[in-house]
Amino acid sequence: MKIATIAARTRVPQQPPMEQSQPMSPSSAERDALFSGFARALFKGDLDALYHVVAPDFVWRYHDGLAEERVLASREAIRAHIDERKQFFTESRFHEVVYHHLPGLSFMTFRVSEIVRSSGERREQRGIERYTFAAGRIATKDVYRKPIAV
Repeated sequence: MKIATIAARTRVPQQPPMEQSQPMSPSSAERDALFSGFARALFKGDLDALYHVVAPDFVWRYHDGLAEERVLASREAIRAHIDERKQFFTESRFHEVVYHHLPGLSFMTFRVSEIVRSSGERREQRGIERYTFAAGRIATKDVYRKPIAV
């Protein structure tokens, strides 16, 4: 048997390119606009604006390195989380924010400084957030933080 015949019989069928076999994900520029809208809505506590940039079934998992992971899967849970953080901290500021876009997901790395309202204690943390997308919106947000020395 000729080598060409053997190769033709054992050839693996070609897979469609990745962008055709997976749902379309927002471009880097579209993701940046989503993240900007998300941050603005979160800062203002505006859940209507937040739900313009997140999927209707958006899930936010939050672990600050100090307490148990929280899973926020509804407007009410997100509202309670925002209100709780506003009551607990007098200040929460993000620094060194960098977005890293990959096909189908993005990461945000950062440092955050917070001041505890009741004690005046200053907390510093490093973190990473992992985002996925669906139908041109943010589908999931997974937050991981760890305390660092001040």
